[in-house]
Amino acid sequence: MQYFPLFVDTQSLRVLIVGGGDVASRKLDLLCRTEAEVHVIANEASAEVIAYQQKGRITLEQRAVNEHDIRSWDLVYLATADKALNEKLATIAKQGDIWVNVVDNPSFCSFITPSIVDRGRLQIAISTAGAAPVYARELRARLESWLPQSITPLFDFIAERRQDVQAKLPIFKQRRLFWERFFKLNQSRFDKQTTAHYQACFTQQDGQGELLLLDAQIEAELLPIAAMPYLQKLDIVFSEQSMPHTLNELLRRDAARDSNWSDYSLQQALYEGEHCLVYADVAEIDRLVTLFPQAKRLKVGAI
Repeated sequence: MQYFPLFVDTQSLRVLIVGGGDVASRKLDLLCRTEAEVHVIANEASAEVIAYQQKGRITLEQRAVNEHDIRSWDLVYLATADKALNEKLATIAKQGDIWVNVVDNPSFCSFITPSIVDRGRLQIAISTAGAAPVYARELRARLESWLPQSITPLFDFIAERRQDVQAKLPIFKQRRLFWERFFKLNQSRFDKQTTAHYQACFTQQDGQGELLLLDAQIEAELLPIAAMPYLQKLDIVFSEQSMPHTLNELLRRDAARDSNWSDYSLQQALYEGEHCLVYADVAEIDRLVTLFPQAKRLKVGAI
């Protein structure tokens, strides 16, 4: 993984954009949604850039950039039409330990800006590490069509109630199960029923746990898409053998791991409402299917 995805707090971020054309204006369209302080230096500025200045959202200097301008910034975007100038300024920025992005020149970038799906508090960043930006845009378009705009007010509603949930449900697992119930009941809607759904989830009882069984001979790539939500809800993963990286990537990252189990310990975990996965050889999985008829056995292309 060459590029590590992370989200930066923009409240005290100081950003410089060098260039005032169409490319710079597209960067501004994103940056001006944040709380960053944005400054632009450009010989000529497009109408879109000037509009941001007139609104007071950015500061603008219409002049040639010089080496002394590349200092005291947190991020620098270089978007001039002069490739040599961009590369020269990028080198200066890196020497000053400033993160820099050179448009259409990834070899001089210390960071890249992904394709973004913006739903308020829900942010999805998509990147192909500069290899296929067209595909990233197509994937973004699919996600835009799939994620309703109601997610924005819904997540504001949730954020306002997090302390209420923490006060009423002091144990982490209780809170996780509460929010799982809420999203299952409410889905991604935000309407007059949302508050009622929220209140109802405090009174619902946690059901019996869930047991998934996976034959170690089945390759993770062949598991059905329908299995993914189950794998992401796991509390405990039981396995005596090493699990392949491709399978580990599909599992809930903070699920507990245990190499020892018994029929009694599985029964106890299910009684306590735990979501469990047993990863073992075919003979053991066949035995557990008989012992736990309610278990879900994951198969190639099916559950």
